[in-house]
Amino acid sequence: MTGPLRRVRALPLRSRLALLVATAVAVAVAAVAVACWFVTREQLEDRQDEALRGTTVDERYLNQLYDYCQGTGQIQPRPYSGLTVQLVGPQGTVCLAPDSSRLPVSVDDLAVVNRQEPSALHTVTDADGVKMRVYTAPVKGPTALAVSIARPLSEIDDPLSTLAWVLLLVGGIGVIGAGAAGLWVARSGLRPVDELTEAVEHVARTEDLTVRIPVEGEDEIARLSRSFNSMTASLATSRDRQAQLIADAGHELRTPLTSLRTNIELLARSDDTGRAIPPDDRRALMSSVKAQMTELAALIGDLQELARPDAAQPGPLQVVALHDIARAALRRARLRGPELTITEDLAPWYVRAEPAALERAIVNVLDNAVKFSPAHGTIDVVLHRGRLTVRDHGPGIPADELPHVFERFWRSPSARQLPGSGLGLSIVARTVQQSGGTISLTPAEGGGTEAVINLPGAPQPPPE
Repeated sequence: MTGPLRRVRALPLRSRLALLVATAVAVAVAAVAVACWFVTREQLEDRQDEALRGTTVDERYLNQLYDYCQGTGQIQPRPYSGLTVQLVGPQGTVCLAPDSSRLPVSVDDLAVVNRQEPSALHTVTDADGVKMRVYTAPVKGPTALAVSIARPLSEIDDPLSTLAWVLLLVGGIGVIGAGAAGLWVARSGLRPVDELTEAVEHVARTEDLTVRIPVEGEDEIARLSRSFNSMTASLATSRDRQAQLIADAGHELRTPLTSLRTNIELLARSDDTGRAIPPDDRRALMSSVKAQMTELAALIGDLQELARPDAAQPGPLQVVALHDIARAALRRARLRGPELTITEDLAPWYVRAEPAALERAIVNVLDNAVKFSPAHGTIDVVLHRGRLTVRDHGPGIPADELPHVFERFWRSPSARQLPGSGLGLSIVARTVQQSGGTISLTPAEGGGTEAVINLPGAPQPPPE
């Protein structure tokens, strides 16, 4: 049994569907044909029995038959067409017309002769080997006699045999037609699957993610086609973003690397030629090298943060105190801008977030405020019911540049000379969104920029 099943599973899907349809139709046709044959046979037998019961033999013919058997009269052979008529005596003696085949006498026939049963109906095989259906009834008169009337069962068997062949022929045609129809339906129904297969093979062969499958209807195949189109669109977008990230990263890395190479070549040329660089110029050169190395390290760190395998998914979320994280970020910001005045008003607020990522995001926001604040300027930090506001008094951001501030590697033309990679706010936006919050940058009244972070939470930590 395992072998045939394995061979069936090895067939193409459309062949299996056609085979399944043909098998189902064959079983249904066979069941209907068998039921039809048995019902027809029962109906024909009932009608033959009714015909035998309703057949009457002329009394004069019976008298002639009796006299013929006694040797005192003559009788015409087979006066009843298609019937066999014979008289049965008390001892099982038989009297029948000439050229008629003798019917065996059964116990039921003798019971009718002896008036023990009103009639008898049974099947026997005559002397010629023909199966006959026999009806025996008593003959009126003083003599104990019964008359047996028989019809050949071929009257039923022949039509039944013809019916069986007709049913077999019609059933075979139906099964073949069902198989052909099943194959056609399978081909029609699986055509979208073939298109999907060709599209997948094309993508695997050419890496062309612009392939789209036409979607028709609302069935499972249409859903599958839509899913494939969505998948290829997402993959194409992801590949474009990856290519853009690599291009932008190469562009951003080129600037500090070029500056480093230039400064190092100057130092190397000085050593090779023996011409000493003035001490002040050498110190400025080394400071530039250190600044470029610091910028390069920060850029690489930001790229690693964006390229982490789990960057698209947040780490394990914990209930953390946003006010404590903001206070820790403020300590780091004061170290980076000691000449600035940073005020804080932090009300307790607890959120679910990844602590390290959230602190890094707040530090990035504060770093931007420190970077763009004028000397001896002021930065106001307020946390009230999950709304963290960082307001600086710098030059602000032009309105036409606000839609781009959270894009990767985007930097305002006025800030391109300042250190930075253009990735900080992009990382901040991703972290805040993963924590279920929002972030926005807007011009502040009186000048400067106001960064607002909203995070869902509560003023009290949840019970453990």
